[in-house]
Amino acid sequence: MTPAINVARKARIPFQIHEYTHDPAAASYGLEAADALGQPPERVFKTLLVALNGDPRRLGVAIVPVSGQLDLKAVAAALGAKKASMADPGDAERATGYVVGGISPLGQKKRLPMALDSSAGNFPTLYMSAGRRGLEIEMAAEDLIRLTGAIMAPIGR
Repeated sequence: MTPAINVARKARIPFQIHEYTHDPAAASYGLEAADALGQPPERVFKTLLVALNGDPRRLGVAIVPVSGQLDLKAVAAALGAKKASMADPGDAERATGYVVGGISPLGQKKRLPMALDSSAGNFPTLYMSAGRRGLEIEMAAEDLIRLTGAIMAPIGR
């Protein structure tokens, strides 16, 4: 059981857990998950941490499809910052309590400002990390937003 699954269970929202065998040699954790689950990469989302305004202590969370990239200018604007850069992996792990490649938007150690790419509205449910490599949680975007306080914005490209 991961903190992400515990949060979803406690909230009593509909969700499903999907497990697959993670290959440590995989070039992309997200694309590996999409392939293993037989889902289009546009429906599987990755959780990325950004440093806002150049401050490694001021982090934000961006959730975008594994098929694309994060638009740093767009996520900065969505989270009320002037600029954003990718957070240091060690800072991301300390802030979330998860390891890179298994960072879930749910159940993070610290409540951080969060933005979900607006393409999430194109699907009845989304797949995202459930807190470790090889474990995904599937739920509706509305439930993810309700549980995390995320805002929906066009932050992917």
